[in-house]
Amino acid sequence: MSQPDAFLAVCGHTHLFPGARCRVQGLPDARAFAALPRPLDLMLRFSDDVVTEAELRTGDPMGPALTVQAHTTGAGTEIDGRTWVIREVRRAGSEIELTLGGRTGL
Repeated sequence: MSQPDAFLAVCGHTHLFPGARCRVQGLPDARAFAALPRPLDLMLRFSDDVVTEAELRTGDPMGPALTVQAHTTGAGTEIDGRTWVIREVRRAGSEIELTLGGRTGL
């Protein structure tokens, strides 16, 4: 069975902020991924059903980071593209939960 080009990550809010969490769904081995995260293409779905592209990067000196493309919230607020430090990567059942730290200057 082939893997999707991008995995769905469900976010509990309409935007991202330090402490926000997103759950990556559909990874074939969440336990192994939590132990050793690898780069992934993601489709973030926010609580207002807006979907945007993102990339989980793991080769940065600061640790894992999430780069999110510019998008517009369901209420019409324009959000610039941003990169967030990932504070924690943990397994949550069959999913991976990403907890955001602060934004980077990238």
